[in-house]
Parts: sequence; C-alpha cells; structure tokens
Amino acid sequence: MSASVFPVIAMHDADNVAIVVTDGGLKSGDSVRKNAAAEPVTLVSAVPQGHKVAMADILAGQTVLRYNVSIGLAKENIAAGSWVHERLLVMPAARDFANLPMSTAPKKAFEKLEGFTFQGFRNSDGSVGTRNILAVTTTVQCVAGVVTLAVQKIKEELLPLYPNVDDVVGIEHTYGCGVAIDAPDAVIPIRTLRNISLNPNFGNEIFVISLGCEKLPPQRLLPPGSFPLVDERAITEGPHTVCLQDDHHVGFMSMLQNIADGAKLHLERLNARRREAVPASELVVGVQCGGSDAFSGVTANPIVGYATDLLVRAGATVMFSENTEVRDAVEQLTHRAVSVDVAQRIVEELDWYDKYLERGHADRSANTTPGNKAGGLSNIVEKAMGSIVKSGSLPIQHVLAPGEKLKPEQKGLVFAATPASDFICGTLQLAAGMNVHVFTTGRGTPYGLQACPVVKLATRTDLARRWHDLMDMNAGRVAEGEITIEEGGWELFQLLLEVASGRKTWAEHWKLHNSLVLFNPAPIT
Repeated sequence: MSASVFPVIAMHDADNVAIVVTDGGLKSGDSVRKNAAAEPVTLVSAVPQGHKVAMADILAGQTVLRYNVSIGLAKENIAAGSWVHERLLVMPAARDFANLPMSTAPKKAFEKLEGFTFQGFRNSDGSVGTRNILAVTTTVQCVAGVVTLAVQKIKEELLPLYPNVDDVVGIEHTYGCGVAIDAPDAVIPIRTLRNISLNPNFGNEIFVISLGCEKLPPQRLLPPGSFPLVDERAITEGPHTVCLQDDHHVGFMSMLQNIADGAKLHLERLNARRREAVPASELVVGVQCGGSDAFSGVTANPIVGYATDLLVRAGATVMFSENTEVRDAVEQLTHRAVSVDVAQRIVEELDWYDKYLERGHADRSANTTPGNKAGGLSNIVEKAMGSIVKSGSLPIQHVLAPGEKLKPEQKGLVFAATPASDFICGTLQLAAGMNVHVFTTGRGTPYGLQACPVVKLATRTDLARRWHDLMDMNAGRVAEGEITIEEGGWELFQLLLEVASGRKTWAEHWKLHNSLVLFNPAPIT
C-alpha cells in the first residue's frame, strides 16, 4: 500500500461509509481504502479522526449504511470522499414493536469454560463479593451531611483497626422525603436503594441512618424478610438503625459518636472474613459505555462483547443496559431472547421507557451528546449499533426492571433495563447485584464507583496514552492491528478475574467515584 493511501474501518462489506482511524484525521486530497482489494477513494474534504467518509457516491434520499444498518437518509447528494456527519443525515424513525422476531435465533450450543476462579468473599446468602466494604445506608437526603462526616470519622479512627475491611461507604442519595412516596413509579427508587444496601460487596451487614420524620422510614425501606439476617435482633427490631431525632442525641457530636459506635460490630464481623477461591460463575458483571465515540463500536465494545461471551460460558452473569442505546437494536434483542416470554419482557421494558420519554416530550434522540457527535457518532441509531455489541452473541436469558435484584438462579446474559445516564445506570446495576463493573469510553471520563471496582477501557490509543493513569486497558490497539478482538476479549476476561480478586483499578487507586443517582420517575411533591 502506498504511504499516501490510508486505512479506514468499515464494519460490514455493504457499508457505504467508513471511519477514519488516523490520528489527527485526514485532509482533502488524501486517499483511503477499506482493504487491500478495494479501490482507493480520494477525499474531497478534510475528515476528523473517528468520523465517517463516503466510500461511494450517495444520492439524496439514499440510505447511509454503517454496521449494514441504516443510520439515516442523505439530505443531499454526497460525493465519494466526503465527510458524512449528522447535518447531512435524516435520522430514521424508531422501529415499532409490531412483528418483531421473537426468540427466532438458533439456540447454538456453546462450549463451557471450566476451571477459572477468583479470590472472593462468600456471603451468608450465597452471593460473593469482590470487595469487603461496610455500607452505611441512609433513608433520606437530610442525613447525608452527618453521614459524610461520620464516615470520615470511622475511616480515620476505626478502619485502621480492621485491616481486612476495604472501605466504609455512605449510601447517600437525594430521595426519601418531599416525594409522592405512594405513587406507582415510586417503587423504583425504593427498591433500588433497598437492593443497593444488599449488594454482595457489603457482606450482608445492614446499617441504616435515619432522620426520624421522613416518608421512607427504615421499616419501609428494609422490611423484615427483605434482607439476610446476620444479627438476630433484626427479626423483631428491623435493620440496625441510628435515628438522629432520638432524644438521647444531645448535640451534633453525640450523633457522630453514636454512628461510629454502631459501626464497630459490623466492622468486627467484616474483618473476620477472608478471601477464598470461588468459581468464575460467581461474577456478576455490569457492562456500560460513556463518553462514547465512533471507535466505541469498533474496539472497546467488541472486546467487551467477546469477554461477555467468555464470562457467560464460564457460568457468570453479565448485565447490559442503557435503554435508549439499545432501542434501535430491539429486533436484535428479541431475536436473541432465549424464549418468547423473555423477548416480550424486553419489549415491555423498552415500551415503558418510550412512554416515559414521551411524557417529557422527548425521545431517544435526546441521548446523543455534543461529545458523541464530536467523536464521530452522528445520531442515536449509529450509537446504538456500537453500544449493543457489548452484549456479545449468546442468548439473552433474563430481563430486569429498573431497581430489581437478580435472583440466585438468574445466571447468564441479562438485559437490565436502565436509563443510559452513566450514574443512574451504574446505580441500578449495583442494585441488581453487580460485583464488578466494565466501562468503555472514547472521549474519556474518570467515572468510578465506591461500592464496586470499575475497569475502564479506552477506545483509542491516544486517550489511553494521555489518560495513562485512569484507563485500565487500551482497546485502541485493535484499530492499530496490535491485537485482535479475540485477544482483547481474553485479556479483559483475565483482568476481571484479577480485579475481582483484589487488584485495584485506577479509579480505586485514586479513590475516584461518582455519586449514586436514583432513578425516580414518580412525582416530587
């Protein structure tokens, strides 16, 4: 290949656009071609890295194909070699839910992966944690400031005495009062907060801080029978709770001391725990993308998809989510559902979310950010085609509504319906029982979670180089021909086992984390 002819990436032979991979983009007059057998195309305009170039003349009204899927209709004639961006496209309407292929994919047998283990913490309810953390649950935002200072006190004065406890985390949120607590959709934030408190990384230790007058009291948040019993008092008294309005609190310092004293029993029990070898089937992995670019669907997300297949073959559970970022792939989802019932559940969740957006006079197109577009993603259809790749290729076994918790028998590939917001999706996946998180990014984000290790993949080598102490893996090597998708998938699989065994991610190293954000579609009063 001549030095003046640059490679581009097309995702399917039928695609009439391809993305520019060269750092800094290409200029007018440069030549590109998809592969050695293809004829070169000369650029008629500059095209930034990650953006699309027309590989053939595209007439006004003609379909623009990427992933062999229509990502829009050309508004005007587009000459071969032109930069194809969002201003030249009319986005297709969302596919309706009629006549979808319901569980029609052949149910291919796959070889099980056996013998893979990690060092985890076994819990009394059978779940396994990858971290050993004391969580301090709050019933209402009113106590958040007190809990922040109490957690700081516990970390400084007590945590050094319990070396086997990884961290102390305040489960703070903006819910609990001033809300229509009995509205039908209020069940979502309530069960989300309840199920986060039961995340396997918290070792079944339930410690709650309440104000005393909130609409969401501890007995409603965690009613008897809703949580594993470590302390037998919970049978009759409910969860271990410190109520700030109790009469015995005289002054602010007594509140802090009471919380710190209450933490000791939980810290002692957690400190007695040790890591032990457990099968890879005990992993519950949430996969997500944020700050996406055109490389997300080329490098990082396909690597995640390959690793997803490996994890499922090893008996693990993998959750993919982000409603608006899979909505345009609905027929792929229903086609891959293990049964018609599962396919119907997928439709129900996406239909509910469509109606939720309609109530706010919005639709899925509101998802795409300025950064996504700057990174080469013209619209939500193109973004969705690259996002869905994270789910791999195996049958979808289960569906979760927002805030629901996985049952022990719900193994394999799971569609956990969530908004696409990074923080809300991560919060809901924690509630579902996630014990390790995978997050891909092209534009770059320092995203992290206190409750769960987050493994971050950079879609481009440039980002991995610049953010060398924030990205845990460089998927950009795929675009440069250094590794294959398969090799990257195995690398990620092994990395997840190491992180689940205690290896720190960069976010953990720097103690970076985002706030938890509850999804509350119910009214605020």
